[in-house]
Amino acid sequence: MLGGLDSGCRVDPAFGRGVLQAVVLNCLMRITLPARPAPRVLGIDEFALRRGHRYATILIDATTGERIEVLPDRKMETVTAWLKAHPGIKVVCRDGAGGFAQATTDADPAIVQVCDRWHLWHGLAEAAASEIRAHSACWAKAGPPLREGTRAATTRERWQQVHQLLDAGVGLLECSRRLGLTLNTVKRYARHSEPERMVRAPQYRPTLVDPYRDHLRRRRTEDPAVPVAHLLREIEELGYTGSANLLVRYITQGRVEADHASLSPRKAARLLLTDPDHLREDQLVLRDQLAVACPEMTALADAVTGFASLLTPKPANAEALTGWITRVRTADLPFLHAYAYAYASGLERDRTGVDHALTLPWHNGRTEGVNNQIKLLADWSA
Repeated sequence: MLGGLDSGCRVDPAFGRGVLQAVVLNCLMRITLPARPAPRVLGIDEFALRRGHRYATILIDATTGERIEVLPDRKMETVTAWLKAHPGIKVVCRDGAGGFAQATTDADPAIVQVCDRWHLWHGLAEAAASEIRAHSACWAKAGPPLREGTRAATTRERWQQVHQLLDAGVGLLECSRRLGLTLNTVKRYARHSEPERMVRAPQYRPTLVDPYRDHLRRRRTEDPAVPVAHLLREIEELGYTGSANLLVRYITQGRVEADHASLSPRKAARLLLTDPDHLREDQLVLRDQLAVACPEMTALADAVTGFASLLTPKPANAEALTGWITRVRTADLPFLHAYAYAYASGLERDRTGVDHALTLPWHNGRTEGVNNQIKLLADWSA
């Protein structure tokens, strides 16, 4: 497609006219495509023509990646009508959007619906990241100490206010009105059983002191009273080019004694969500420290590992998923509970499609690839 646009823009000046790339693109989009037979396995996804305002739907052959059709919108009625007009489709690969699921059911309940595995893992990753942020007070003990400042005090005070009202039988919406907080904020405070889960670990940027942390740790272990001026001279001889104030802040923040220079919730989540075979030895050690920081972090690490094993399709995975959901239900992991049971996006809401995703070989990866190409083309032509 890009090659066609480049050729059109090169040839056109030969006729003495200048044509914008967007004009060429519009002309190409008006060309009638040859009719293609309906595939046995269909991939379906939406993409934005104008983000937040106008969307279209791409349909492809999920086994070959061949483009089949582009529908002018993402309405259920449009998708249902197209599916009814193209019998012979046996499998539909889709994301977790309820509209496509209902449209497929309305067109033909016999069509096997397969939820995309990437979206399943992405949803789990978001829930796991929320759990990790909620347990900063636990895993941050292996790193820099938590920052006890105005923000932490405000967090604890608001948690107390919200839970006092909830214990008195006040509803979430009324709590929001009385405290002057948004409803989502009140829900977030209500979700946590203790205020410490809402105190976040500090996030430090890399500094010029980081390369000399091991030397500083060794010297402070040998002589806890060693003056900062002595440490400054020593690391300057090793190549340090920063200021004395930077070194003082580094030491007072506890970053010398920490097991790692800095660890944000995002980095902690990445360690738990990455295949251990793809981690370095030092990362594996840190991952193990995170996994045993508290019982909830241990349960979370086990849940992530268990779900990752289900993403390789096998007939027994449907039953294994039931066991996984049961174990998650017994753990004190509210964000994972929401991932498994939430009405709008939980696994149980789309259990049949999820079971098919974990037991059947089809997926929606090729459709997502086509979508990315469309996005790149749109950005390029803009």
